[in-house]
Amino acid sequence: MSLRHIQSLTIAALTTFLGLPALASSDEQTAWPSFRGPDALGVAAAELPTTWNVQTGENIRWKTPIKGLAHSSPVVWGNRIYLTSAERTDDGEASLKVGLYGDIKPVDDEGEIVFKVLALDLATGSPLWERTAHQGVPKIKRHTKATHANSTPATNGEYVVAMFGSEGLYAYDTEGELKWKKDFGVLDSGFFMAKTAQWGFASSPVIHGDKVLIQADVQDQSFLAAFDLATGEELWRTNREEVPTWSTPTVAPRPRGDQPPSEQVIVNGWKHTGGYDLETGEALWWLEGGGDIPVPTPIVYGDMVLLTSAHGRERPIRAIHLSASGDVAGTEAIVWHQEKAGNYMQTPIVVGDVAYFCFDNGVLSAYDVTTGERLFQHRLGGGGSGFSASPVSDGKKIYFPSEDGDVYVVAAKREFEQLAMNELGETFMSTPAIAGDTLLFRARSHLIAVGK
Repeated sequence: MSLRHIQSLTIAALTTFLGLPALASSDEQTAWPSFRGPDALGVAAAELPTTWNVQTGENIRWKTPIKGLAHSSPVVWGNRIYLTSAERTDDGEASLKVGLYGDIKPVDDEGEIVFKVLALDLATGSPLWERTAHQGVPKIKRHTKATHANSTPATNGEYVVAMFGSEGLYAYDTEGELKWKKDFGVLDSGFFMAKTAQWGFASSPVIHGDKVLIQADVQDQSFLAAFDLATGEELWRTNREEVPTWSTPTVAPRPRGDQPPSEQVIVNGWKHTGGYDLETGEALWWLEGGGDIPVPTPIVYGDMVLLTSAHGRERPIRAIHLSASGDVAGTEAIVWHQEKAGNYMQTPIVVGDVAYFCFDNGVLSAYDVTTGERLFQHRLGGGGSGFSASPVSDGKKIYFPSEDGDVYVVAAKREFEQLAMNELGETFMSTPAIAGDTLLFRARSHLIAVGK
């Protein structure tokens, strides 16, 4: 059992023994507050269906049309779902080219875009409110496989924070009232080797306590920053010598011997993967190398963090101690390492003591998370579809969506077993969300709720 799990159980046990109020409301306990849910782990204890059928309605609770084009995931708190979207003002349909290809050119001439934040009812899918955060011609073009709303919003049940890259950061209350906004100027997260290849922005905001965390690895003046959640005041900003990346940060404890652990913000990178002090932004540890366009979010397991990337000549998986300090290259802080095994687009997932990594072409590999030993490798589908959305799990099953909208359901165990394949009927690029006993799929044109 991990250190984090032991700490959580101890606090819960003391709370019950002393007759104190519960530490979290039922809304918070079942929330999916940001990209990949609590701590970006992608796992929620739930009873989710293995099969469904969108055409017949089997295990489909509702299906709501969503205008615009976006790859941002839904987030949930209580009975509300929050989404972002990007709509053209000329009523034209935004182009989207999915599949396995390597074209670096951006999309041209889309005209004005309306950048929106939406709220829906979890039980029915009915729209509750929508707000226009910004309207205008985007400052940066998008990739043919991307959108102008790639970043997943974040919520804590009081605020909803949405990031639109060069079009700014916006904080609303849960009734849709704008509380504050920030303009960062142009944030170009395109290809560093061909700066005319603009691809948009994708790193998602993270709410942790009273802070909003933003990772902006861009063509010029990359940074990691913390802002006051209530006011938008900048608390600290740390410059990063880094090329554009698409990764979202995560927050993890940092063991300090006999002292209580502090907290650190862990970011993926190419020139600077590492951990930063949550309170000050000071760099605590760092590592160079890996894939040169990192996308996956760091995943914490016990007293280590899993980091992966895959572009260019390298595609490593690296497991690093959370107590790492300074330059960790070649040190014992690296628990285990696998060459040529890492992910490009997907964030991996750990269920039990197994870590699952899926390549863009659907090749799925599983590793013992404590030793790095490979347990199996198996292809999902026939190899013709891309896989960009990250998997999620109910602790027993893992859901791997393809770009064609085929969702492969795999047993969460140490040997490969495919339990089902379910079609969504639309292209699919957004990572699913879990809300209690409901799976939420944000497909090309609809938000689909799957549940028994």
